[in-house]
Amino acid sequence: MTATDATHANASSLAKHTSRLKLEQSCGGNNTMDPIRFVERHGVVLEGARGPRPNLAEAVAGEPILGNWWGHKKGRAIFRATRAVRDSDQILVCRLVGGKITYVHRRLWPAIVRLAKFVDKKSIAAVREEHSGSGAHRVRTISFPRLEPADPRRNTKRIFNHEACQQLGNWIKENLPEERRQR
Repeated sequence: MTATDATHANASSLAKHTSRLKLEQSCGGNNTMDPIRFVERHGVVLEGARGPRPNLAEAVAGEPILGNWWGHKKGRAIFRATRAVRDSDQILVCRLVGGKITYVHRRLWPAIVRLAKFVDKKSIAAVREEHSGSGAHRVRTISFPRLEPADPRRNTKRIFNHEACQQLGNWIKENLPEERRQR
């Protein structure tokens, strides 16, 4: 690793730590939930939509949200939590559940890889936000085969389709052909 790489890595680590600290402060100190651990614990989480999985916005708010979370009194804390999750290299941001922004923790990537050929490829494409120097905002998707890490692919040979479905939850079965649910 070069000195420039080390400096960049340290700056990135510091930025993530600072981001998490700001999140804790904005949510009321140490009594708050950690959004990364929330996704890790639940495995598959919706950003703010209602559906068959827990949603991060309501977890941060500590209550059900009527309407859009941007208008909620904890909207800024929710925004910071979503950015912390989106910045994590442990979480795939995609549209797996009902076409809504979905977070999938790394521990479930082998299950996603195992079932990838049976689900809509657009639903497992990574969603990335980019900001230009002018402040313009753009959402980019990275197709699943280009995103697919080597590690989870090796682990998929050890699990069957029904085990992958169990790991992800019953909601995934709606996205699979009947004959693929049982193997």
